[in-house]
Order: sequence, then C-alpha cells, then structure tokens
Amino acid sequence: MAEQVLDVDLLLEGSDWLAQREPRFAHALTIIGPLELRRDVEGFPRLLSAIVSQQVSTASARAIWARVEGAGLHLPQSILAATDDEMRAVGLSRPKVKYARALAASGIDFEALPHLTDTEVIDRLVAVSGIGRWTAEIYAMFSLGRVDVLPAADLALQEAARDLFGLESRPTEKAFRALAAPWQPWRSVASTLLWRWYREVKGRAGV
Repeated sequence: MAEQVLDVDLLLEGSDWLAQREPRFAHALTIIGPLELRRDVEGFPRLLSAIVSQQVSTASARAIWARVEGAGLHLPQSILAATDDEMRAVGLSRPKVKYARALAASGIDFEALPHLTDTEVIDRLVAVSGIGRWTAEIYAMFSLGRVDVLPAADLALQEAARDLFGLESRPTEKAFRALAAPWQPWRSVASTLLWRWYREVKGRAGV
C-alpha cells in the first residue's frame, strides 16, 4: 500500500496539529503565515542531480547539470555507456563519476519506491554509493511527498530549531531527532515550517 502523499490539505492539517501541540510552532506560523507546498519530480535524474549538487554552489550545480543533460548523461544507460573522460568533460569530479555510475548500476525500481515505507525507501537509497541519509530523506520528502520525514542532518533546520526553541547551540543530528520525536507523524510539515522560519530569520532559503 502506498504511503500518504503530502498535499495542500495535509500540509494545513499538519500545521494545525503542530500548532496545537507546540506553542513555538503556533507563534512561528503567526509570523510566517501559511506554509507553501513544495514537490519535486521523481526518478533517476532527480537523484543524479542531487549527487551533482553535492559540495558545490547552487550556481555551479545548475551549470554542471545543464551540461550533463545537454550531453544526454542524465539516464542510466547513457552513463554506463560513457567513458570517464566524457563524464569529466561535463564537469563531474572523479568521485561524482563513480557515484553516478553506482546509481546507474543500482537497479533502483523508482516506480516501486512510492509503495515502500519511509524506512525502506531511505535504506534502499543509502545503499547506493554517493547517496547519504540527507539526500535520501530529501528525496522521500520532496519527490515522494512523505509526511513524516526529518532530514535531521540539515544545518538550516538545526539552526532554525536552535533559534525558535531558544537552544544554547545548534543541536546535533541525534539531539535534533530526539527533539522532533513529539512532532510525529508530521515531521515533514515541521521541517517545512522550520525551513520557512530559517528564511524569515536569516533572510535566505535552506533547501
């Protein structure tokens, strides 16, 4: 059975639920207003683009991705058929060439992912070299629309939680997961709220 997919109605339901149980969320919502739904595309190119974007600026990632797509290297079969030199020519580093090949050879059934649990999705994705837990959680949240995912390693989320909850320092990933435990089953909505709060207090977007 497919998991519930986050939509505008569920985003509102989750926001109300969180506001009723956590005064700080209620306070934040009075300042930032209603949350906006964000959904990304699903599939191989989305994960590949996440690998391309690792450890480079947004502008550089967009430029490299444009070259990857322009060369037709955004699909598994084209990556497996390409030489390392061809992949390096579009701007991929040697590690990213390795990760792209690992993803292309992984055999992930993207059509089956929506029918897996959150844990199964994340475990399936992190088994691929080059895909960490944060990337897998972001894919589950934005591409699959999962309602209860917390990308706890995200620095913007940690900083937003530090500010909104009046913490002395930015929480570790472990501490953040403990803090967020009462936000189940709406941790994706809580994450959306915290990213929006981060934009409010820092003047720049998180993801």
